[in-house]
Amino acid sequence: MLKSTLLGARFGPRAGLVLSACSLALIVAAGLRAEGPDPRGWDPKAAAAYLDQRAEWWSTWPNAARDHGTFCVSCHTAAPYALARPALRRPLGEHDRSAPETRLVDNVLTRVRLWKDVAPFYPDQTRGLPKSSESRGTESILNALVLAGRDAERGHMTDEGRAAFGNMWALQMKTDALAGAWAWLNFHYEPWESNDAPYFGASLAALAVGTAPDAYAESADIQDNLKLLRTYFQREFDRQPLFNRVMVLWASSRVKDLIQPATRASIVDAAFATQQDDGGWSTASLGAWKRVDGSALDRRSDGYATGLVTLALQQAGVAATNAQLVRGLDWLRTHQNPATGQWPASSLNKERDPASDAGKFMSDAATAYAVLALTSAK
Repeated sequence: MLKSTLLGARFGPRAGLVLSACSLALIVAAGLRAEGPDPRGWDPKAAAAYLDQRAEWWSTWPNAARDHGTFCVSCHTAAPYALARPALRRPLGEHDRSAPETRLVDNVLTRVRLWKDVAPFYPDQTRGLPKSSESRGTESILNALVLAGRDAERGHMTDEGRAAFGNMWALQMKTDALAGAWAWLNFHYEPWESNDAPYFGASLAALAVGTAPDAYAESADIQDNLKLLRTYFQREFDRQPLFNRVMVLWASSRVKDLIQPATRASIVDAAFATQQDDGGWSTASLGAWKRVDGSALDRRSDGYATGLVTLALQQAGVAATNAQLVRGLDWLRTHQNPATGQWPASSLNKERDPASDAGKFMSDAATAYAVLALTSAK
């Protein structure tokens, strides 16, 4: 503006206006050249903005509200957010949790402290049997997962973190088909609340254990629990869709001997075999799913499957130079929505409006897993 004024004074007001426009164009162009394209190939700031907005919306959505001023921790929005948002601190130069992160952690702390007093997410009395036990099992794992991540950033286990794990282990099943796992919410929604979802939930439990600081996974007092968990993973493995197998592959990078080396290798091979021609993965290809409304599954590559698979492969030790892994990460770098910051994914259960809040649930998870995969890339 000062330069424009001086030019106008020297050459007259009309010249000043013309040169002002030219100068502005040059300044903008110079700025673009100075910044250049992000060398990462994706925009962490936009991803953080999307995730923060969605986490804030979830925490205030009336349908998510629970007793004692709390809200439920969802598998599609809140839990992936808790996993991914800390990974953005380094690329963004942040030092503290975002406001929605703080709200989520405080929410979990309240429910852990009031564990015996808070109502289940879905009580039997209003949602039918056995929703109370399913709710408790699910929440105990998600609480432990959120606080394990919080404690890992701090570098030590807190009393609340240990209490969350205590609640989780107390609900681990000891008999029948779920021995070693937990009762898990089943609303017949794929892939997180379905007949196969306990394996997914058990994988999150293992991730929580492996994330917790102070070598928690080596603690003597949980080795019997881990033995049961390992037995469950190996006993039920052959029945699982590839989606769950990829989850346990990821978890096995955090807890030793969770599955056998040959099993790990078979998951890696199966994951690579389902990679699509464009380098990405489709969530629809990770299981034999069918939408309840009869609509066709979206079989295009999406951010959720591509983020999850490339994350798990990296964590499993696949070389950063592996051509298929590189192509998967390149797919992620080139498929972030520049307007919203999100990565796309669509429902496995019904055709939804992608602009609606429910229609964004899969993209919430997709964005979180894409962030985890890309921030893990070397």
